[in-house]
Amino acid sequence: MKRAITLLLSFVLIFGLVGCVGEKKEEDVTIVLDWAPNTNHTGIFVAEAKGYFKEAGINVKVVQPPEGGAEALVASGKAQFGVSFQDSLAPAFIGNEKLPVTAVAAVIQHNTSGIISRKGEGMNTPKGLEGKKYATWDMDVEKATIRDVMKADGGNFDLVELIPSTVTDEVSALKSNSVDAIWIFYGWAGVACEVAGLQTDYFEFADIDPVFDYYTPVIIGNDQWLEENPEKAKAFVSALSKGYTYAIENPKDAADILMEAAPELKSNSELVYKSQEYLAKEYKSDASRWGEFDGKRWSAFYSWLNENDLLEEDIDINHGFTNKYLPS
Repeated sequence: MKRAITLLLSFVLIFGLVGCVGEKKEEDVTIVLDWAPNTNHTGIFVAEAKGYFKEAGINVKVVQPPEGGAEALVASGKAQFGVSFQDSLAPAFIGNEKLPVTAVAAVIQHNTSGIISRKGEGMNTPKGLEGKKYATWDMDVEKATIRDVMKADGGNFDLVELIPSTVTDEVSALKSNSVDAIWIFYGWAGVACEVAGLQTDYFEFADIDPVFDYYTPVIIGNDQWLEENPEKAKAFVSALSKGYTYAIENPKDAADILMEAAPELKSNSELVYKSQEYLAKEYKSDASRWGEFDGKRWSAFYSWLNENDLLEEDIDINHGFTNKYLPS
């Protein structure tokens, strides 16, 4: 009897150990957004809802950005990934204390930002901003961008009336005539104007000068974590790729998943659906795969920053991005 019990316990122990070895422990990963959930983030929520992260052995926590932004949280290691922008990353890549973060995927392939205005008031090209009220954030890169595209169109930026921006609703701001022109990302604010039935004129910076076809937004990762966990990083980015690919192919269903994750968006469901349709064509666009960085485009924008002395010191134009974690 004792031998039988001992044998039984041995079997239990052996099979228990085998079971433990066979279990796939999920890695906890945090990604911090750049803003409240919106259609830029849809692929993240799709990857979670469809189980792509779980299949990759990753337990993902999505968090809102702190006041200092996603970059600081990712750099500190409190989050492994975050959502950022090539232009706002630039100051973090200079000086003796560069933030240890790297862009690992482009959320949207091309820069879809530009200037929107009321239709028929002459601001369909940059020169038309002369004598008009522009809502400015008073940022050097912002003003230099507008100065350059106006110059290319034969305009004079010094003739623009700069109004400190308090815009939270582009439709209301334009309808009220409090401002004449606003810098927007068309995938949300431009579509919002369409949904509201507001007729507008619009031009994109990248259409005026390809140097402004930089990457915005991007997924960044913590350098130390990436170095120590290359396979997990690849698995995470691969799951993200599946999420965004699903959103490209199924924009309506993807929008529903986003609104399920962020119920506050349901009150603007028409905007979410139309924005998702717009971005479905923009996430990957003409790239060979979602998330791909074109090194020439990345470095062209940073070269422009250097040439215009827009940073405290010159930036390494090839620093800050990689394609090595993307699925092949």
